[in-house]
Amino acid sequence: MTNYLLQANGIKKYFGNVHAVDGVDLNIKSGEIYGLVGSDGAGKTTTMRLLVGALLPTQGEITICGYDLHKQVELARSTIGYLSQRFSMYEDLTVLENIRFFAEIRGLSSTEWLPRSMEILEFVGLANFKDRRAGQLSGGMKQKLGLASALVTRPRLLLLDEPTTGVDPVTRQDFWQLVIKLVSQPLSHREETKDTKEENNKEESSRSLRLRGEELSGVSVIISTPYMDEASRCHRVGFMKAGKIIAEDSPSNLRARLNGRVLELRGNPINVLRHVAHQDEDVEDVAAFGDKLHVRVRADKSDLVMKRLPDEIKAADGTLVDLRIVPPALEDVFIALSESNHD
Repeated sequence: MTNYLLQANGIKKYFGNVHAVDGVDLNIKSGEIYGLVGSDGAGKTTTMRLLVGALLPTQGEITICGYDLHKQVELARSTIGYLSQRFSMYEDLTVLENIRFFAEIRGLSSTEWLPRSMEILEFVGLANFKDRRAGQLSGGMKQKLGLASALVTRPRLLLLDEPTTGVDPVTRQDFWQLVIKLVSQPLSHREETKDTKEENNKEESSRSLRLRGEELSGVSVIISTPYMDEASRCHRVGFMKAGKIIAEDSPSNLRARLNGRVLELRGNPINVLRHVAHQDEDVEDVAAFGDKLHVRVRADKSDLVMKRLPDEIKAADGTLVDLRIVPPALEDVFIALSESNHD
C-alpha cells in the first residue's frame, strides 16, 4: 500500500454561503511536486491555508507526516515550510536576520540555525547578500529569501502559494531550478546534538516520518500556480474549479485527453479565421496561441473540420496558411476543463 506524506480527505471551507473549498482530497507522496492549478477564485489559496493550518476546515481531515493537523497542530506544522503569495519578510532586517528570526521562533539554537542558514543561502544564491536589508532586494531575490526562510527548519513538505507571480521569466526559471534541485537533491540532514531533550525530540520526529513502518525520504512540494508551463514541470497536477478538484493526473496524461482534437490554424486576418472556426458545428472552442489559433473539436470530428474549414475561410475572404492536428498543450486542457460543467 502506498504511503503518503500528506493526506487530505474531504476538506471543506465555507465562508457563509461561499463554498471556497468544497470537498478536496489530496494524497501527496514523498519527493513529489504537485501543482494546484485554477483561475482566480478557484480555491487554491484557501486550500493552501487549510493545509498549513492557518484556517480551520469546516469539514474534513488532514494528516501530515503521520500527524493529525488539528489534533497535533504544532507537531504537524514542524514538518511544513510555507511561502505565501505576498512577501512576508521584515524589510528592515537583513537577509540573515530574517532567517534567524524565523529559525528561533521555531526553537532552533544558534548552533543549529547559523550553519543551516549559510548552507541554505548558498543553495538559493543569496550568500553574498546576507547583510543586505530585505527591503533592498529585487523581487526575485525576495522570493529566494522567502524560500530560504521556509527551508531553515528542514521541512518535509513545502507549500508554495503562487511564488513566481509578478516576477520576470528568467527569475521564474531560476526559482524552479531551485525547487527541482531541492526535491531531487535534498539539503543535508540536521546534525545530532548532545542535549538529551533535543535527542528525544529528534527521535520522535524521526518516528513521525514513518508511515506504516516505512521511512520517507525526499521533500514534497505543493505549488499553486496560474502558469501552465510551471504546471507542466510538476509530477502531478490538480485542476481546481469552484472549490473542487475537477481533474488530477500527470501533465502527459492530462494532455492525452485531447489527443487528436486540437487543430493549429494559421492565416489572416486572424479575427476572420477565429470567427469562421467558431461557426463550425463541430468546433468546441478557439483560442489564440501567439500568432496561431488552437481549434478544439469534438471527438472523432477532426477530419471533417479540416475538410470544411478551408472552403469556409475562403468564402469569408480569409487566407489559410496552415491547418493541421497538433499535440494538445496543457493550456488546451485547462481551457476545456474551465468550460466544462461539474456537479
